[in-house]
Amino acid sequence: MKGIIGWIAGSRALIADAAHSASDVPGSIAVLAGLRTAQKPPDKEHPYGHGKAENIATIVVAILLIGVGVEIAFSSFKILFGEIPMAPKGVALVAIVISILGKELLFQYKNRLAKKINSSALQAEAWHHRSDALSSFAALIGVLGAILGQHLNYPILLYFDPLAGVVVSLVVIKIGFSLGKEASLIMLEQVLDAEKTKLFIRTVTTIDSVKRVDELLARTHGHYIVVDIKVSVDPTISVEEGHLIAKEVKRSLLTNHSDIKRVFVYINPYRIEEDRSNVID
Repeated sequence: MKGIIGWIAGSRALIADAAHSASDVPGSIAVLAGLRTAQKPPDKEHPYGHGKAENIATIVVAILLIGVGVEIAFSSFKILFGEIPMAPKGVALVAIVISILGKELLFQYKNRLAKKINSSALQAEAWHHRSDALSSFAALIGVLGAILGQHLNYPILLYFDPLAGVVVSLVVIKIGFSLGKEASLIMLEQVLDAEKTKLFIRTVTTIDSVKRVDELLARTHGHYIVVDIKVSVDPTISVEEGHLIAKEVKRSLLTNHSDIKRVFVYINPYRIEEDRSNVID
């Protein structure tokens, strides 16, 4: 709708905004594929699960956003440094208002759903819609300014339309970089900071058989968290008893923290002289 009306109305900002919206289609396909893959259970080749498929989808959306943003910037700069542009027709304003309302509704829906299921890919897709709404708002200002410039005989206002295209491009590129950076950190196995893992440690220390938490590493794996934990237990107990304690540690973390989906427990013999309980709060 925006592309056709932008061409009929002669609005560079609206055409650029239409190109931005068009990138939603491959982006949504990537997110859908990522979400479906992420739901697959762990297998022999992927013992930690397929959660990172979501992050790959997020990176795809981020790349699309950056590419569209650069294209918008180039097309707008060509007009700014060319001949005096023509003011777009008033019908462009109708298309832009419809776009703003529609995209904001899509953002609200997907953003709430993303938080509910803890999906980074769906969160990226939601912000893709919000960037559409913001770019449409910039286009609205540009088109309105250009139309007023023509009616009031202020040629400088005619440049509002391509200037709005530049603003749109900067917004789109910034959102693309932010989403790509966040997804890349997860792909690089960045562990959660100590403040975020304190709750996990406190859950484990409530188990009587656990003498000490030696180490706990937690990392985001798509929409869920994977935990590797080392605990010290009484060195005189049997292997079977140690195994039962490990199962209890795993059960406790999975039960008390819904965002944790995979837990790997390592059992160490407890030595008083090696007590480092003051290291982990």
